[in-house]
Amino acid sequence: MRVLQVVSLLSPDGAFGGPARVALNQSAELKRQSHQVTLAAGTRGYKVAPVESDGVPLKLFEIRNVLPLMGFSGMTAPGLVRWIRANLKDFDVLHIHLGRDLTVMPVAALAHRHRIPYVVQTHGMVIPSRHPLAGPLDAMWTRRVLTGAAAVLYLTDLERQQIRTVARGDVRAMHLFNGVPEYPAAATQVGSPADVPEVLFLARLHARKRPVLFVEMARQLLADGVRARFTLVGPDEGEGAAVLAAIGDESRISWEGPVDPQDAPRRMAQASVYVLPAAQEPYPMAVLEAMSVGVPVIVCPDCGLAPAISDSGSGQVAEGTVEELAAAVRTVLANVGAYGRRAQETARRDFALTTVTDRLLTVYRQAVVL
Repeated sequence: MRVLQVVSLLSPDGAFGGPARVALNQSAELKRQSHQVTLAAGTRGYKVAPVESDGVPLKLFEIRNVLPLMGFSGMTAPGLVRWIRANLKDFDVLHIHLGRDLTVMPVAALAHRHRIPYVVQTHGMVIPSRHPLAGPLDAMWTRRVLTGAAAVLYLTDLERQQIRTVARGDVRAMHLFNGVPEYPAAATQVGSPADVPEVLFLARLHARKRPVLFVEMARQLLADGVRARFTLVGPDEGEGAAVLAAIGDESRISWEGPVDPQDAPRRMAQASVYVLPAAQEPYPMAVLEAMSVGVPVIVCPDCGLAPAISDSGSGQVAEGTVEELAAAVRTVLANVGAYGRRAQETARRDFALTTVTDRLLTVYRQAVVL
């Protein structure tokens, strides 16, 4: 099958987070299963833009931020739209990782207008919103794109309901969970009394991810005498200055800056515990990547993966307060090995990328014959 996947942004700092990782992973697995797949996206930050990833051809086009105060929503990539318009007939199906932005929304509208089979996957990005761009975009494009898609892929029941609210009409909603490759397992953490365990936050430094809360939790644990070091890894998305101010002169807490998304699993494998105190996190790929390398995880109850983590014993689910998160870290550090083994077993059993791709191919075939 000839597949074109489209995502808003690929960049060396991984600024677009989970949707970019999902697109890369799905494309690579489709390629491994002998399908013809191309990944197209906007880009920024590369000295020389890559032309492939894991054997998947990349078509990357420079992003312009035409509405700087609107963040990702104000991004556009005119070259991307022109290239796709010229090459639409070369693909059987388009898979668009859809957000309310000026990069991929015009692509979805183009596919709809030309009656090219297309599937959209929203990653929790298309929900009822008071964002200034949401109303105009929904009226012009979003509703039409959602109701015209051969499939709208959602992560949770809540997201499915939110998509239907935005669409104001029937959509072909289909459930598809995020899958994760089988990354090499982490080395044994805290292998001897001399080892100092690392508690890791790896995500964008954005207010919704609550990196300052992570620092406050770290300070509380250190004040209580917990022997550990605490590291934040990720690009600054508005919270960098507040994080540095919260860290102050505490040498056992550090911010390393961004990591190339391809290197994220290896970086996670160096840690003992992964903590994501984010609010309303739909289905975080970073959590799945940590689990895949055998690192136990701590999330908040409104995270889409919280039930799986709690039921499998892959880590802890804690309310988003300093006290609750600190207690969860103490619990996990007391038995890192057992939590880590269960995390890896769960990732490989319940979130295998091969299973996701098999389901995705069924969706594509149905789209082509509609």
